[in-house]
Amino acid sequence: MAGITLEQAQAKLTAWMAAEEALATSQSYTITVDGNTRSLTRADLGEVGKRIDYWDRKVKALSRAASGRSRVRYMVR
Repeated sequence: MAGITLEQAQAKLTAWMAAEEALATSQSYTITVDGNTRSLTRADLGEVGKRIDYWDRKVKALSRAASGRSRVRYMVR
């Protein structure tokens, strides 16, 4: 994603972490009224975890770049 700032990446990470916290309490529920059953399933907790990992890596990379430690090193055998 070109043009993402450290602040934007941190905001995304924070949002996904809040989503994970909300999902930790309940992922789905079912309501039955007068014999009719309705179900609601919230987002997949595993997918939320993947997004957290993605944004965490992005924040760390942008933090390294901001501190001048983003050099790529090549090893030749």
